[in-house]
Amino acid sequence: MNPYNKLASLLDSRMSGHAASAVSGLPAELGTMTAGGLKLDRFKHEIADYYVADWMAKLHFPNFSLTGTVSGLNSGGVPVSGQGTFAFAESGVEDVRMEFQHGLKPGDRVLAIPIDDGNDAVILCKVVK
Repeated sequence: MNPYNKLASLLDSRMSGHAASAVSGLPAELGTMTAGGLKLDRFKHEIADYYVADWMAKLHFPNFSLTGTVSGLNSGGVPVSGQGTFAFAESGVEDVRMEFQHGLKPGDRVLAIPIDDGNDAVILCKVVK
C-alpha cells in the first residue's frame, strides 16, 4: 500500500472517531473569532477565555522505494537523465503537535465545544469552505 495513502487513511479514521464522539456526546457548534475572544453562534455572550485543542499524533513511515526516470540539470547546468530506484529507510516521528491557537484571528470560523455552562469553550479546529 502507498505509505501516503496509509497515512491519510489513518488520520481520516482518527479524526472521524473524534468527530463522532464530539457530535454524539457534546453540543459542538460553530463560532467566530473576534478581537476580544470567541463568539459562539448559539450563545449570546462573547467568551474571552477559551481553550484550543492541542492535537498530538505519532507518525510512522515504513520502508518504501520509488522506481522511475529522473531528468533535469546537474549542478553545472548540463541536462542529465537516467533510471534508477531510490530506497527510503523506515523512520518514525513522535509527538507531532498541530497547534491552532497561534493561527486564529478575528473573523475566523471555528468548531467549538462549550464547557462550564457556556462560560468557557474548547476550540477544536478552524473551519473553512
